[in-house]
Amino acid sequence: MNIAADPKSHDPKSQLSPEANLLASHPTATGILTVDLDAVVANWRKLEKTAVPAECAGVVKADAYGCGAEQVARALAGAGCKTFFVATLDEARVVRAAAPGTALYVLGGFLQNTGPAYAEIDCKPVIGDLNELAEWDVFCRRSGWTGGAAIHIDTGMNRLGMTVTEAQGIIPRINAGDHGITLVMSHLASAELLNNPANARQLNAFREIASLFSGVPASLANSSGIFLGAQFQFDMVRPGCALYGINPTPEADNPMQPVVELKARIVQIRNIERGDTVGYGGTWTARRPTRIAIVAAGYADGYFRAASANDGTRGAEVVIAGKRCPVAGRISMDLMAVDITDLDKNAARRGHMATLIGEGITVDELAHHFGTIGYEVMTSLGRRYARVYKGGHAAAEPPSPPPAEPVATAT
Repeated sequence: MNIAADPKSHDPKSQLSPEANLLASHPTATGILTVDLDAVVANWRKLEKTAVPAECAGVVKADAYGCGAEQVARALAGAGCKTFFVATLDEARVVRAAAPGTALYVLGGFLQNTGPAYAEIDCKPVIGDLNELAEWDVFCRRSGWTGGAAIHIDTGMNRLGMTVTEAQGIIPRINAGDHGITLVMSHLASAELLNNPANARQLNAFREIASLFSGVPASLANSSGIFLGAQFQFDMVRPGCALYGINPTPEADNPMQPVVELKARIVQIRNIERGDTVGYGGTWTARRPTRIAIVAAGYADGYFRAASANDGTRGAEVVIAGKRCPVAGRISMDLMAVDITDLDKNAARRGHMATLIGEGITVDELAHHFGTIGYEVMTSLGRRYARVYKGGHAAAEPPSPPPAEPVATAT
């Protein structure tokens, strides 16, 4: 459910609070995920400035990390982003419709018999295997397609990508000209760890092989890689998580703006006695007469069971009536219990909202409670939430003319 922000929620004449307006606008929603497109654009501009003179692309795979690929791509294209990366052709179709005239790469590689689909929507495969390259060549030769492709070289991730030796075998093709390669790229495995020696090893390996791809733009840095310094930035950087407010520098303060706010509805308030237990397994015991708010969000909505609390372990917290309140007991599929005993008696009522992300609770904090990373939190946000978009007015503007491919710099 994708919905633009209700203008009444910003109406100064409205007698309702913004939260009450939000609830009134979505009477059937158990939870509301608000995505700030202006914050996404601001994060992209900050990354673009950090990477100058390299081009700053936008990674919008996995539905723009759960934020909505259509809305995010349109906003970023309107702000000047000229190149996008997705994981699959299905994702590429969504982004192509939202951002016509931009360069679009599919990271998942060239699957068999997919050439016509690439040509149909004018996007480029990221090729990381010699068999893929051969199949792509056959398609281009038979069809006359000249849309271009990227070459992915593995420099240490040991996931996708040609080996350096395999990539060296392509150099005669590059030197011969008219090769159809528009980008040479690799991917950092440990960029978020500033002093990890793997970063330097990968940089050196990529610099050496990329220098042989004469005239072909090069790209190495992901979000965290941008902050490793100019030597990692080459001709293009490919931020993903940082666009959506996840900290790309976990060893330091987060330089990015938060993008999402998640609220879920309180569906019941109940009073329990000292010694009563809450939730499956009875693992959380009230140590005093306790008021419990039952909130309509659970692990089916992407609020992981790992955030549960028991008698020996404090779980995650939510914000109700402006104050942090701890989870009580196990998170279940559709619901969670929250201890609101320390709130004023009438501060929380059935129908009010609990803030699960926002008001000081960051995606990265929630990831800590979930025992995972912010990427998984964002991409797990449930489809049962109503999604509300605010900002991103540049998205309504026509996109920039089709860009020239980035010009390769000396490497």
